[in-house]
Amino acid sequence: MKNNTGVENIGENNSGYGNSGYGNSGYGNSTERESGIFNSTQGTIRMFNKPTDKKWDEINHPHFNEFYLTKWISENEMTDEEKKADPEFHVRQGYLKKFKYKEAWTNFWKDTDEENRKKFLALPNFSWSVFTSITGIEPSSANTPNIIDLNGKKYKLIED
Repeated sequence: MKNNTGVENIGENNSGYGNSGYGNSGYGNSTERESGIFNSTQGTIRMFNKPTDKKWDEINHPHFNEFYLTKWISENEMTDEEKKADPEFHVRQGYLKKFKYKEAWTNFWKDTDEENRKKFLALPNFSWSVFTSITGIEPSSANTPNIIDLNGKKYKLIED
């Protein structure tokens, strides 16, 4: 029973009220990774505003290792402008830089590897318009060709 929020949750990483299992939200769920009310079996998930025929564990999820809203910038990485704006930086030997949400996504997309970017593009129901509305990343700025190769199969990206 760790990392639970809400009331009377059992298991791990639950929120809401009266959930058991793992990763539930809502209330009265007794399965894994479910949201809603009184579910005893794991359902399929929605992605990009549409239902899929997949359960959570059936999807090759991308990682978010390089996604950060704050990042420590050491003194030797600071620009002259940043040093001027924070004259006490030398005491801390740097500063904690804050990023806006879409700026953090832009940094993430630039810093993550091509294999991870392909995992995003291969998610069920992938939609550039939905992805862009959330992340700010445009297809033209994504440095991805119109045709990608995933596991030996070629896929054409279609904008909606």
